Amino acid sequence: MSFNIALTGLAAAQKDLDVTANNIANVNTTGFKESRAEFADVYASSVFSAGKTKNGDGVQTTMVAQQFHQGSLQFTNNSLDLAITGEGYFAMSQDLGAQDFTYTRSGAFKLNKDNFVVDAKGNFLQGFPVDEATGDTTSVSLSTSSALQIPDSSGSPRATSSVYSSFNLDSRADAPTLPFNPTESATYNSSTSTTVYDSLGEPHVLQFFFVKNDPSVPGDENQWDVHATLDGKSFGSDGVEQDGTAALPFEPISTFKFDSSGLPSTTTVNGTTTPNVGNTFNPLSIVAGGGGTPGLSDMLTNGASFPANIDINWRDQAGTANKVPTQYASRFEVKTLEQDGATVGRLAGIDIGTDGKVVASYSNGDSTFLGQVAMVRFSNSQGLQQVGDTSWKKSLTSGEPIAGEPGSGTLGSINSSALEQSNVNLTNELVDLISAQRNFQANSRALEVNSTIQQNILQIR
Repeated sequence: MSFNIALTGLAAAQKDLDVTANNIANVNTTGFKESRAEFADVYASSVFSAGKTKNGDGVQTTMVAQQFHQGSLQFTNNSLDLAITGEGYFAMSQDLGAQDFTYTRSGAFKLNKDNFVVDAKGNFLQGFPVDEATGDTTSVSLSTSSALQIPDSSGSPRATSSVYSSFNLDSRADAPTLPFNPTESATYNSSTSTTVYDSLGEPHVLQFFFVKNDPSVPGDENQWDVHATLDGKSFGSDGVEQDGTAALPFEPISTFKFDSSGLPSTTTVNGTTTPNVGNTFNPLSIVAGGGGTPGLSDMLTNGASFPANIDINWRDQAGTANKVPTQYASRFEVKTLEQDGATVGRLAGIDIGTDGKVVASYSNGDSTFLGQVAMVRFSNSQGLQQVGDTSWKKSLTSGEPIAGEPGSGTLGSINSSALEQSNVNLTNELVDLISAQRNFQANSRALEVNSTIQQNILQIR
């Protein structure tokens, strides 16, 4: 019997050595979780045995339990390197559209030839679908997840539909004495310009000219005409090009009147004066035209158009209270000048936030949400089945995977440009190695003693 007890001790010591050696071997493996050999004593008894004098039958390995505590982070220069801080796993699939997922903490990802995000074995990183504009997640179910793909195509152009302009006009300026002409600076007081884009993404220069009315004329005090040109061609409030001849002089797109405090008072368009709605001048909608309807599109010669009317808003996009047009005794100043169009853009970079949202940035200033990195957790992580390559699969004891957004509930957050290192403590492992070696030697000595005793018994005559 003592032979068997010593043999179980040797087997347990060997298992302890194996587990410790495996931990040491993977000390530099990204996402590796150390294991711990757990043992229990063995007692074989029956209803008639004398339990008080039972010495035991040795030891057995009950479990090799992985320890899922957090590993330290190693920061890199690759935005596709991902590390999880807290609980959770990345979901991976071996094939596109496959539902047989594996789970890992190793976030050393890269792009394959089709621009899918994969690991070193070619497994596809799964992501939740999101709204491209807002980034709102539309589903957090693994059944609706798909492989994350980074586009390599150009960003589509976006035609301008809104322009935002705000400024200060100098109340001390003198009214020009000559009729307005965009090519003669003496005929206007100030000007500013912005770039707008047509349906093909081609840029065009939209310029505003401000002409002070003669304050000696009754009703014209604190009043300014606003003219506009597109690529040097003047147009009216209806978006139709103007000739600027003696018979057809340049007409303003709008006329502003300020009160005695230098703030917007009324807006005049085509001879119709209306009080302002809000704290700024009323917006002006320039007719886009096209398809037989006269408008701004008729001024284009590249086969493009403006798909929608262009709204000129005399404020900033956020509607900030102090960003409205003013007429103060101060130099001309542009407070804001922006528009919502964009030319063709090319991929400039990829950003992944702590919430796992993947954002593509383009050279034209646009950004698009591509998806959200899928994360899962398990009720019992130690019940996961190891499949190698620092990956696991669900099992009966682990429970079903519970998917969710990174940073929500008990799920951890994601760190881009970082990798989670192995959580092996090399110093502790070396101490455990010495302890396991001594245990093996002690059980070997027990076998030797048993052999000596039996040899002595066999020599009795």
